[in-house]
Amino acid sequence: MSHHSNDLIMLFNELFLESYQTELIGDGDEPEYIPAVGPDGPARIVFTRDYFSSALHEISHWFIAGSSRRSLPDYGYWYCPDGRTNEQQQAFEQVEIKPQALEWLFSIAAGKTFHLSTDNLSGGGAADATEFRRQVVNQADAYITSGLPVRAAFFHKVLLNFYGTTHRFLDDWNARCDAEPDSVACSVTD
Repeated sequence: MSHHSNDLIMLFNELFLESYQTELIGDGDEPEYIPAVGPDGPARIVFTRDYFSSALHEISHWFIAGSSRRSLPDYGYWYCPDGRTNEQQQAFEQVEIKPQALEWLFSIAAGKTFHLSTDNLSGGGAADATEFRRQVVNQADAYITSGLPVRAAFFHKVLLNFYGTTHRFLDDWNARCDAEPDSVACSVTD
């Protein structure tokens, strides 16, 4: 299955450009959320280059952000670049649980491999990689059980239809445990 970021741009913009005045655009040097300027200007979700996974990750943040956060650059989140201390990394991981859970579910809906990211290559890596993964999986399970946020649910359904994965989505989600049977994240839901 081929994965092109232009497909995500088309799907997202068809759903949300008019209704939420938000557009997804690629080719950014760095990911960024830029709120609307003026009453007629759209907000912009910029993802890195043409990276499919970057697009999924950045829109995941948008799906979680409420209307007040969507009025702030980068949703008003604190961000410390790669090379974070353990304490900074712990704070970073806490705000990444929900977006990465959504990104994982979107990736499966698109038939794309998901890679959990601690985004701290120059620092000490994850504060606690096993615990971070467990929390992301638990959040994704909660979304599957209780429902995704409304806008995310619409997009998820569109991805399932576009990539033809509706019939196998739950099997693919559960298959992560077959790939990593000793993972703490698998023992949480099995």
